Amino acid sequence: MRLPLIALTALAACEAAPVAEGAARYDGIETRLLDGDLVNFRVKMANVADEEEVADYAACAAAQYALIRGYGFARNVRTIVNEEGGIWTGDAVYTISPALPRGLRTIDAEVTVADCAARDIPTV
Repeated sequence: MRLPLIALTALAACEAAPVAEGAARYDGIETRLLDGDLVNFRVKMANVADEEEVADYAACAAAQYALIRGYGFARNVRTIVNEEGGIWTGDAVYTISPALPRGLRTIDAEVTVADCAARDIPTV
């Protein structure tokens, strides 16, 4: 009967790290490539002060994704934030590109990922 013990050990190793009471809790990122350079990021959080925290989590995911794909920039197309029962979700769409895209809502992926790390916001 070693199998149940191994299974329990594996499950225990997957538990989330404890979060300080009242601190934002980052509950996951789902990434979907929509078409070419268009990417959808769905994020989930709890203990959020406002919509901006959710949008920042999505931006961090987009910036890291751009770097993983070998691109240096991203541009926010749209971000929709919802809250239900204390659980916040964000549904964001970004374009990723090797050069600075046109528009006002652009991010430099390297700078953004560094800022996210400094603010303890997880990325992809």
